[in-house]
Amino acid sequence: MTTYPGSCHCGAIQIKFESPKEPAAMRPGRCSCTFCRRHGARTMGDGPDSSVEFRAAPGAMSRYRFGLGITDYLVCSKCGAYVGAVMEDEGRLIATLNVNALDIRDTFDPAPPLHVYDGEDEQRRRSRRRKFWMPATVIA
Repeated sequence: MTTYPGSCHCGAIQIKFESPKEPAAMRPGRCSCTFCRRHGARTMGDGPDSSVEFRAAPGAMSRYRFGLGITDYLVCSKCGAYVGAVMEDEGRLIATLNVNALDIRDTFDPAPPLHVYDGEDEQRRRSRRRKFWMPATVIA
């Protein structure tokens, strides 16, 4: 297991991403929703064998919900950087990570595949995320 650190632009949100994979084996993508496109996000769930921790200074993390209202998009309230998204599911927290917030961000494809999730209902979205998102911890 390797730890890959990261943060928002100003450092008020620290990220600890742990994965058994080397960066070359990781596959970020781009979501076609307006939020992700406006933030230029490249996101990755990396599956159940990985994990991510978001640790924020007091008052530094904002949570934003839209669409189905089941996901908290984590944004730094100081610098505005979008660092990841979390969803509670089956009694646990799972997440996707914006790889732009990792120190190794330049390792990844600058324009990974674009994924369109329009038309998903809550059940289908949760099912897809259970497969690809990773366990998460948020300390704020």
